[in-house]
Amino acid sequence: MPRNLKEYLIISAKGLAMGAADVVPGVSGGTIAFISGIYEELIETINNLDFGFFSTWKQEGFKASWKKYNLSFLSALFLGIITSILSLARLIKWLLHNEPILLWAFFFGLVLASIVYIGKQITVWKPKVIFGIVLAAVLSYFITIAEPLSSPDSNWYLMFCGFIAIIAMILPGVSGAFILLILGVYQTAIDILNQLREGLVHMNFDMLWQAISKILIMAIGAIIGLKLFSKVLNWMFKHHNNMTLAILTGFMIGSLNKLWPWKEVLSWRTNSEGLKVPFIEKSILPSQFDGDPKLIWVLGLVTVGFLLILTLERLSTKKTD
Repeated sequence: MPRNLKEYLIISAKGLAMGAADVVPGVSGGTIAFISGIYEELIETINNLDFGFFSTWKQEGFKASWKKYNLSFLSALFLGIITSILSLARLIKWLLHNEPILLWAFFFGLVLASIVYIGKQITVWKPKVIFGIVLAAVLSYFITIAEPLSSPDSNWYLMFCGFIAIIAMILPGVSGAFILLILGVYQTAIDILNQLREGLVHMNFDMLWQAISKILIMAIGAIIGLKLFSKVLNWMFKHHNNMTLAILTGFMIGSLNKLWPWKEVLSWRTNSEGLKVPFIEKSILPSQFDGDPKLIWVLGLVTVGFLLILTLERLSTKKTD
């Protein structure tokens, strides 16, 4: 049934909410899509996209091909997502530079609640499930303390991160921003989005091209990852659901080290903008932090982040019922 302009504006509004979720580690845009009632249509539309679009275009015309692949829905949704992401990127960049402790505290609460959310979906607690959680947690922890194999600004590394982060589109309750955070390129991705926004606002084509080229590099990795991982992950959830959820839960537990608000910088690097930023950090106790640990604020924001995820879970459960 054809949609009118009002319905497409509502879809774009849902895209705005999804974009806001996707830019924050711990909040899944997929969860927002499910709550707002467009998840199934989104997944079906993405799954149906293939090179057959061009065959239909050639045989029946562009309009018929566009309609067959439901691209009006996808365009309206992604317009909202992109608008939201670009708008929030500037705020998050400011918080990363000026209030990192408070930002990480909020993210910590989000992921902590996501662990509870994913863990609750495990239906049978066998020894192998517990072993899967522990093994994944240990592996994830060592990933957070390992020295990066490449600079976050490297094109090859950006492609690899896009390749891995696309899993977040398939796994329940995990955001792409969370994956990028674990891989150490979250701040780089935020900088790229800000570069894109600044290039558009000031019509700086050099800046615009630099941002678009990096986004395209990550997109290539994401497309390859989507094609390779989607069928594997679908099979895992159908045949080894508890073990898959256990590994995911353990992975998120180990990653909490990355989100710990109080850090000591061990080494620095110079980013693509020529700014000196932390390269390797280690988690420390609030009492060891050089400066105001803002303990009350941290506890408050961890609680807010935790309750936000639980609220989304409750809304999601009501939607299912």
